[in-house]
Amino acid sequence: QVQVVESGGGLVQPGGTLTLSCTYSGSDFAIASVGWYRQRPGRERALVAQMSSSGRTTYADSVKGRFTVSRDNAKDTLYLQMNSLKFEDTAVYYCNVRIGREYWGKGTLVTVSS
Repeated sequence: QVQVVESGGGLVQPGGTLTLSCTYSGSDFAIASVGWYRQRPGRERALVAQMSSSGRTTYADSVKGRFTVSRDNAKDTLYLQMNSLKFEDTAVYYCNVRIGREYWGKGTLVTVSS
């Protein structure tokens, strides 16, 4: 059974940095479209950043210039580098892997608080 597992969440102060990781246990990660989504309290899940198999990236306007998505196909791993974190970045962050069908992780909580 394919698993998608996020890690790296936690408590961070405003202005701080955090890096999320997502590992994929299936095959063909290199040809997958991958992305990070988040669900803030009281809101629907929304796209944060995504990367195509060719490396093209898309970011939500709210994170442009602060977050960077990257992937290591040799390790079947997706990353999200988050800089200059704000209170409003507090959310559960989910990893998404699409190879024909979609696979989701269970999420990792990021809390930005002083």
